[in-house]
Amino acid sequence: MHTILDTLKARGLYEDQTSPELDKVLQQPTTMYIGYDPSSSSLQAGNFVAIMAMAHFQRAGHRVIALAGGATGLIGDPSGKSAERQLLTEEEVRHNLEGIKENLSRFLDFNHPIVPAKLVNNYDWFKDITFIGFLREIGKHFRMTQMLGKESVRKRMESSDDGMSFTEFCYQMMQAYDFLWLHDHHGCRLQLGGSDQWGNITAGTELIRRLRGTETFGLTIPLVCDSQGRKFGKSEGNAIYLDPKKTSYYDFYQFFLRTTDADAARYLRIFTFLPLEQIAQLEETVKTAPAKREAQRVLAEEVTRCVHGDTGLKVAQRASEVLFGGSLDGLSLQDLLGIFANVSSAELPREGVVGKPVFEVAAEAKLFASKGEARRLVQQGGLYINNLRVADINRVVSPNDLIEGRLAVLRSGKKSFHLVKIAG
Repeated sequence: MHTILDTLKARGLYEDQTSPELDKVLQQPTTMYIGYDPSSSSLQAGNFVAIMAMAHFQRAGHRVIALAGGATGLIGDPSGKSAERQLLTEEEVRHNLEGIKENLSRFLDFNHPIVPAKLVNNYDWFKDITFIGFLREIGKHFRMTQMLGKESVRKRMESSDDGMSFTEFCYQMMQAYDFLWLHDHHGCRLQLGGSDQWGNITAGTELIRRLRGTETFGLTIPLVCDSQGRKFGKSEGNAIYLDPKKTSYYDFYQFFLRTTDADAARYLRIFTFLPLEQIAQLEETVKTAPAKREAQRVLAEEVTRCVHGDTGLKVAQRASEVLFGGSLDGLSLQDLLGIFANVSSAELPREGVVGKPVFEVAAEAKLFASKGEARRLVQQGGLYINNLRVADINRVVSPNDLIEGRLAVLRSGKKSFHLVKIAG
């Protein structure tokens, strides 16, 4: 019988499971959960892997719970970290939780007539627990030998001169209690997480076994890396966020469009719901017609549409056209600032822009070293404003050239862009 585990394995979303009995359990509707750390106001591509796994579970008829770590986020998960995280304030955590709720609502069906997704916050059950009460009821069931043997603890103790604080050391107890609470109140039998969560997950299954005498399960998914071993993590400096305020539609789309041939088919399996047969065909095009980059185009389109909808995809595609000389019509100021986030810019007063010859503005904005150089480029047909060629040396900047009255895009040659922002 085909189960959700078969789907996860076929799509590269399976790493390990705590018991072979899980195969039988998942032949029936089962309640599972994944926890999300509110260290940022937006989830990112690394989290998207877990979101996709949850979505596959819900599509297969299982009940899914997304746990936002309002309490554990105040502590900081040491798993996979070489140094202690900076503790967040309660206000920062609350702010970040709102962003996570918005992100998750795009992928999980919270109004499904049979298996609606749930969103819970572990602060709701931790806020009234006393320290003495937690130690008496929960702490006494943990053994130091086992806790010290957890990979996340052992690695930290071996690799860090500072070791690990007691605060972080207790994190596995808190996550284990989450599993217990969800088991008691929602009948949750399965926790899913990244491969670095194995120790925390097994702490939960063991706690439930000790206190309730029932078997629960853990399932891990791989930490997705590219063919060079780089992962989608904030600590790696290449975070791709699901919030367009943090990662623009264009940058999100381009990130997947730039996927290497070695990673394209694997990412299609992980990040999209496309049929495996179609992905196999696209994988073949990587071998037979690599120059077309068809697999990468489909990947970028599917993932951007899934995360940002048709509107976000259209903006991303328009942005790509703009960078190759396409029209700026229909793009907002915010869109353009996202597209040209890494382009040099200059702030000039309105009176120094509107009514002035374009070549003079270009020189004043430091696109050229001098007005003479800017004038010569106009004469050669190589200066553009908003991707329209400046054909007349006397062409002045009009109010209509300013997007939302605040921005003009200058271009020298094919790809040398420069922004002129109106000061004030």
